[in-house]
Amino acid sequence: MRLLVAEDDPAIAEGLTRSLRNAGYAVEWAEDGERAEAALASAEFDLLILDLGLPKKSGLEVLKGLRARASRLPVLILTALDDVSHRVQGLDAGADDYLRKPFEFAELEARVRALTRRGNPERPMAVSLGGLSFDRGARTARLNGEALELTPREAMLLEVLLRRAGHLVSREQLAAQLGEWGEEISASAIEVYVHRLRKRLEPGGIAIVAVPALGYSLEKVAVNGDPP
Repeated sequence: MRLLVAEDDPAIAEGLTRSLRNAGYAVEWAEDGERAEAALASAEFDLLILDLGLPKKSGLEVLKGLRARASRLPVLILTALDDVSHRVQGLDAGADDYLRKPFEFAELEARVRALTRRGNPERPMAVSLGGLSFDRGARTARLNGEALELTPREAMLLEVLLRRAGHLVSREQLAAQLGEWGEEISASAIEVYVHRLRKRLEPGGIAIVAVPALGYSLEKVAVNGDPP
C-alpha cells in the first residue's frame, strides 16, 4: 500500500516516513504543495497525509484540486493551527480525517490503518489470481488457503504484479513502486525480490514469467496435470 506524505517540516516528515515504512507501507514525501500535486498526477496512492500549511501551494489548495478532479483518494490532514475553522475548512473541502500537531505517532498510525481499511473506492482492497489472494489493507497474502510470509518489499512486488496479472510490468515500473521517494532500486535487486517471490508462488500454480528486456508477468499455470 502506497502513501504520500505532504509535509514541509523535514523532522516531522522523516519521523512519519520512517514510522510508516516500518509498519510495511511504501511512502513518498513531498515537501511543498507543488511537489505534492506533481506526485499525485504521476502515481497512484492509497492515502494522502496532507499538512495544511504547505509552502508554494497550501494543503487546502491541493485538497480542493484533488476533489475537483473527482478523486476519492482518502486524505488525512495535519495542522498546527488551533483555530477550529481551519480544520472545518479542510473537512468541508473533502478531507476524511484530521490530526492536530503535535501528535503521537501511535495515534497517526491508528488513523492511517482506519482510513486504509476503509479503502480508496477507486482501488479494490483485495486482488486475486487463481488460488492466490492479497489483502491490500492487511498486507497479507494467501495461496490455496495457506498464509504466505512476505517481507514488505515482497508484499509490494506481489501487489503490483497482481494488479497487472496477465500483463507485462517493466523493471522500471517495479523499481518506481518498490523504491521510496529519491531511492533507486537496481535491476539486480529487482531480480532478487522476483526470485524469492517466485519460489513461494510456483508450488501453488502461480508463476512469475520473465520476458527478457521487457519485464515480468504474473500468470496462473497448471500444477500436477491440472488445467491452468
